[in-house]
Amino acid sequence: MLIVDNLVKSYGSAARGRRGSGTEGARVHAVGGASFEVRDGELFTLLGPSGCGKTTTLRSVAGLEMPDRGRITLSDRVLFDAVRRVSVPANRRALGMVFQSYAIWPHMTVAKNVSFPLDVLPRGRRPGRSEIGERVARLLEVTELSAYASRPATKLSGGQQQRLALARALVVQPELLLLDEPLSNLDAKLRESMRFELKRLQRELGLTAVYVTHDQSEALVMSSRIAVMNEGAIEQIGSPREIYTRPATKFVAEFIGTSNFVAGVVSSVRGYEVAVDTPDGRLVCRTESGTSGPAVPPGSGTDVLLSIRPEALDIATEESAEAVNQWKGEVLTRAYLGDAVDHVVRVGKREMRIRCHPTRSIEPGTAVHLSVDPSKVTLVPAG
Repeated sequence: MLIVDNLVKSYGSAARGRRGSGTEGARVHAVGGASFEVRDGELFTLLGPSGCGKTTTLRSVAGLEMPDRGRITLSDRVLFDAVRRVSVPANRRALGMVFQSYAIWPHMTVAKNVSFPLDVLPRGRRPGRSEIGERVARLLEVTELSAYASRPATKLSGGQQQRLALARALVVQPELLLLDEPLSNLDAKLRESMRFELKRLQRELGLTAVYVTHDQSEALVMSSRIAVMNEGAIEQIGSPREIYTRPATKFVAEFIGTSNFVAGVVSSVRGYEVAVDTPDGRLVCRTESGTSGPAVPPGSGTDVLLSIRPEALDIATEESAEAVNQWKGEVLTRAYLGDAVDHVVRVGKREMRIRCHPTRSIEPGTAVHLSVDPSKVTLVPAG
């Protein structure tokens, strides 16, 4: 298990301040107290926009950055401890890493690329030639590169080079695999197929991995759990389903997919139901715990935001007598997406986005009724 505890990393100011301006010596906090655990056998993803601190966190685990504060342990080994002034060098951490640029060695064959990390180990740590051959053969097999073993590495496609970089990282049998946006250089179609390929390999080999990406779809498809980062802090940790269906903050709801937000005030909490007064009427949320959004106090009078996913909304030309949460509106525009149709509907003074099956496509200008099941409405803190 990897444990990262209160990791802090700062850099000097990117821009030099003028003397006397009050900006000289300013520090940029790339990571501000991040803490998380990565369980054995899981693929844990650090997800966030550019500049959120995800890559700095990964590089700190790898030993490529020196944190200012915090502690990093892997199983029973302390990799970094600011208080005890312990910092194990990167080449002694027994980690595998795949970078955004695969750094394939062009003058070597595919097999030689894989074996090279073992070939350069000191004599006392280097496996025998037969064991090296067995490891290389096994990894070429699971990455489906056996047929290309003697081929120059530069003759591989982008997806094959990505798998080669992965095999090279795994040949040293690392306790933890680190992946820094390894699919970002691939075209969209290949990137989509490689998501499933990487997930298959991770499960088949039982790898423990930390994966960095800014791609929300990639994180949802591949991850056991996700840590969503923003401005150097972790906003929420959870399974892909938890992150998507129960975002803890407005940032998470906005960054993961698309959400409609409605401001309101909690009027009552009764068992599993939370009633919220909004400018467009009262809405009811229903959750397992009685409140949706772990950071939201359940007391009456609390300002909250209601987060509603476009696909959670139902659109119809007739009013439903059974719907609990219902609005009247008018279709402003629609967009055909192939497997779905997006509608933008004006409700009062706001616009709401609805995604539905193409068979439900409704002409702009049509008066409609929107409804949403209370269990599909999430409360997040206001502001």
